[in-house]
Amino acid sequence: MRIAVDARELAGQPTGVGRFLERIASQWGTLPEAAVHEWILCAPSPIGPDPLGGLRYETASRSGRGTLWEQRTLPDLARRSGADVLFCPAYSGPLTGAPPMVVAIHDVSFTAHPEWYRWREGLRRRFLARHSARRARRVITISEFSRREIVERLGIEPSKIEVVYPGVTAIAAREAARESSEPLVLYVGSIFTRRHLPETIRGFARLARRRPDIQLAIVGDNRSVPRLDLDALIADAGQTDRARAWAYVPDTTLADLYRRARAFVFLSEYEGFGLTPLEALASGIPIVVLDTPVAREVCGAAAIYVASPDPRLVEPALERALFDDDARASVLGAAPAVLQRYSWRECARRVLAILESAA
Repeated sequence: MRIAVDARELAGQPTGVGRFLERIASQWGTLPEAAVHEWILCAPSPIGPDPLGGLRYETASRSGRGTLWEQRTLPDLARRSGADVLFCPAYSGPLTGAPPMVVAIHDVSFTAHPEWYRWREGLRRRFLARHSARRARRVITISEFSRREIVERLGIEPSKIEVVYPGVTAIAAREAARESSEPLVLYVGSIFTRRHLPETIRGFARLARRRPDIQLAIVGDNRSVPRLDLDALIADAGQTDRARAWAYVPDTTLADLYRRARAFVFLSEYEGFGLTPLEALASGIPIVVLDTPVAREVCGAAAIYVASPDPRLVEPALERALFDDDARASVLGAAPAVLQRYSWRECARRVLAILESAA
């Protein structure tokens, strides 16, 4: 069987969907059942070396960008390559002209909360996701919460949707992170309004008045609407000497931040899954998350929950994660049972089986 993959997310600096595809692609290279297939990676620009972990593949490339490339060029590349099935890992795919398609929709925040998006971008996402899901033979999502949302908000038949949990990879050595004595709070993830970075900064600032040795590191591409000025928020909170924000850091720098961190904060009110808190947990770092249905589904007992993104509630939660030995031990003690549910190898195997059935 010939499997085509929309591999745009493997180019440049992968975040979010790109990391999801990167991890399952590398795992396909370890699966005997993947080696019997022929693979075609479709992209408008060069991608990284050996993305399929040693599997033989060919590249179908033609320049372009955005929705126009997805809707006109991608189906032509997949069709000309003789693909039996096309995997689209980033919420949408070609609406016409492509082989049988499997699309991954990680969440439907653009439908649940259109106010978080510029109107044109929100309209584009809603239209493409809804019609891609209807055209696709199978839809993959990453939590039971997202499955319910896709059914209710996009009108997709439940029997068409498969829940495939992603895997979790430790970013830094677990022992080193757990034994770190540096009171660093870490946030990693794209910057969206729903992730409440202003409240995080203000809650941190409240604690810093009593604990002047603490630090805050924020890493993520700023995609907020309206755009948040993180440097201004840090300055307004009087924390320029203790807090810093980066749009992007190299993997070695990121791993160093995870090794140094003693707590991880991620106050998102809407996620399909929420991968970076679990990566922190796998690295031995207690996590502070907003109390939402998907956070409870994904993190279970291995988290310190905040009822609402109120800086007055964020302050004591961060203090517990940093300095309360009993709270830290409770979270880290619950972590192994939670983390064993998430395997990139099993995720890759499930996605491959779905692609085979769709073809």
